[in-house]
Amino acid sequence: MPAPRLRRVSEKREMENLIDDSIKQGYEIVTQRPASALLRKKTWGSGGGHFLWFLLTFWFTFGIGNAIYAAIAHFTAKQVMLKMSAAEA
Repeated sequence: MPAPRLRRVSEKREMENLIDDSIKQGYEIVTQRPASALLRKKTWGSGGGHFLWFLLTFWFTFGIGNAIYAAIAHFTAKQVMLKMSAAEA
């Protein structure tokens, strides 16, 4: 899994606004603490990717290939870590 991108914020209100904006852009909250939050892009893979996996693996795995592709896409999705500066925490 790739390391999350780190964004530092200076105050709680800025962090709340970034969380709200990220949710509107398709992220979900994985963990949230008073001074930090980890967000992950909501995805289960693209339609084209599922179609390709369907064509390549359906006859051999009866759709398990699509489920594996969806799980890999979900758990390796982009992540963003928001951290408040130490002075505000």
